[in-house]
This record gives sequence, structure tokens and C-alpha cells, in this order.
Amino acid sequence: QVQLLESGGGLVQAGGSLRLSCAASGGTFSRYAMGWFRPAPGKERECVSAISRSGGSTYYAESVKGRFTISRDNAKSTVYLQMNSLKPEDTAVYYCAADHSILPSTTGSRYDYWGQGTQVTVSS
Repeated sequence: QVQLLESGGGLVQAGGSLRLSCAASGGTFSRYAMGWFRPAPGKERECVSAISRSGGSTYYAESVKGRFTISRDNAKSTVYLQMNSLKPEDTAVYYCAADHSILPSTTGSRYDYWGQGTQVTVSS
């Protein structure tokens, strides 16, 4: 059983930056692809970004490309989401998730474990 704990959320003005962290425990972190999700209108959740087990393959939603960067440190069992040039529409609870697949998936139902989420609020 893998436990995921997100941190780093908060209140920031538009144009600002935040760095989210997701620390994993209870499993072998390097065996999981990792994803960051947030709720989206008309969907259960939107995959914002995802990264493969090794970190060599990444995915970004069109809405965050060029602004967000996902990375992972397998030695620290942690995945990060650096969020720059934040916009009010980025306001959401951000969840990290772990998937047994080698390559990252954008489908939430593929993920086996979820964190509790961290709130990001961007003021205009």
C-alpha cells in the first residue's frame, strides 16, 4: 500500500509561482509512474501532468504547457510540480497519484493510489 502526501499549495497572486511536492511511502517509488490531477468542468478530473517511472517521459495538459514542470527524485520518493505564471483558472485542489504502469497515463482510473490533495488558489 502506497501513501501519498501532497504539500506546497497556498494562495498566490496571478503571475506568481508555487512548487507542489508529493512524498510517497509504503512502496517502491521508482516502480510507479506519477501524475498530478485537478478537478475540471464536465470531467471527474483532469490530468495536469504526468511522468514515467524513470522521469524520461512526461505529459502536460495544453492549458499548462510552458508554465508547469513535473520532475521526480526517486531517491527521495518525491514528485514535484513547479507551477509558474499562475492564472486564476489554475485554482483547484491538486492531487498526486501513483500508477503501476511504466509510462504515464492521463486517465485517472488507471491510477492505483491517490493523495488527499493540496489547495492552490490564484487571486487576480
